[in-house]
Amino acid sequence: MTAQKIFAGPRIRRIRKAKGLTQAAMAEGLGISPSYLNLIERNQRPLTVQLILKLAQVYKVDPGELQGESSASVAALREVFSDPLLSAELPGPHELMEVVEATPNAAAALAKLYRAYREQAERLSDLSQMLAREGRATAISATRLPLDEVRETFEQRTPYFPTLEEEAEAFRNILDSGGDLAGALKAWLKREHGIAVRVLPAAVMPNWRRRYDRHSHRLFVSERLSPPDRLREIAVEACLMRMQVAIAAEVAALKLGSDEARRLARFELARYAAHALMMPYQPFLKAAERARYDIDVLRSRFDVSFEQAASRLITLAREKEAGVPFFLIEVDSAGNRLRRGGTYGFPASRFGGACPKLAHHAAFAQPGQILVEPVVMPDGQAFLTLARTLEGPQPGFSERPRRTALLLGCDLDYREQLVYGAALSEALMREPVEIGPSCRLCERQGCISRAEPPLTRPLGLDEMVTGLSAFDFQ
Repeated sequence: MTAQKIFAGPRIRRIRKAKGLTQAAMAEGLGISPSYLNLIERNQRPLTVQLILKLAQVYKVDPGELQGESSASVAALREVFSDPLLSAELPGPHELMEVVEATPNAAAALAKLYRAYREQAERLSDLSQMLAREGRATAISATRLPLDEVRETFEQRTPYFPTLEEEAEAFRNILDSGGDLAGALKAWLKREHGIAVRVLPAAVMPNWRRRYDRHSHRLFVSERLSPPDRLREIAVEACLMRMQVAIAAEVAALKLGSDEARRLARFELARYAAHALMMPYQPFLKAAERARYDIDVLRSRFDVSFEQAASRLITLAREKEAGVPFFLIEVDSAGNRLRRGGTYGFPASRFGGACPKLAHHAAFAQPGQILVEPVVMPDGQAFLTLARTLEGPQPGFSERPRRTALLLGCDLDYREQLVYGAALSEALMREPVEIGPSCRLCERQGCISRAEPPLTRPLGLDEMVTGLSAFDFQ
């Protein structure tokens, strides 16, 4: 393996100047020519092992100092320039390295300033949410990535699209699947568009779930996917072709701000249409009511996954024919929010969903099990929540599995309509889990799960008293 070359010109120059040496004097001490040292200081020549050892011997330079923390500094600067405000100015890796090498203190200061800016932006966002809950609108807004814009747009509206429901119902009638929707979709794609569907090995499709080859008119689906996920990918492609006009109209109605955001929304609506095709509205609603919203029963009846059935439940919001108004959160094992949604728009003002005490964080310790809990907000609003882990695509032997956790919730008043309500003991009902919207907006005292201090209270700085929380406040 070829050793990585070390270019440390600016650091050599700083060491030389710190010792008050000229290039000629330092070159003489190292046993090289002044012109060669000049090339090293201008990063036109790398340091050799012999030179590194000579620097350590003659000038007592720590070899580790020559390598420094350039990679970490470059990564920090890359994060700075990836901000939406600066995304058009993103420099190349060599330019970033030049900045770090030439002005390491300035690079570190810039990264520190950016971290402070991000922290302040997050605090303003939390403060805006708090004021909005109190009925005081604010004009605070931050630059958003297209993905953030799409997420917020879908979270703030009812995830029910009547036009796509009608289109999916008409499509289903044309297919006349006879219980084999996957076979019917493959036959339709072949008949109407000349597209053949093939499942390919992971070695052939290492990076894709689905890929449509326009030249050979073939739709490739990865073998890593479970049968329900393969069906959804085929259904998504079919819906993009069959419902092109309807999906385009819904995207336009969302009034998004960029082409990238519109492409992301188009994919989300295609997924919605695929779920509507796989789980028709009226049959699915009736089955859900008969099964008392038992997701495992629904997934078996419609040959779908737990995630697909849960995602469909939050869309049952047809006027005069609505189901229980569920909301949904999905996170990964690091706590990153992947998506949120709800029947009447995700109830951020009432529920929040960022509390570390919620069951979807605990679900990772019990994979595949459904955890049911009643939770109560500081204002007394109570919810029933159920959480379960979801498995991602089938990993290879050397790969770490992708696992996320899903939390489904509704107002506790609906517990009698749900099979999960029977899992709530009298003790749980008397003492539900006390949660908050998020640590920064929660004022519960003595919470051992608290991750951040609240914005609304000053920190407790009494040296004679230490509370249970890592962030005591007055």
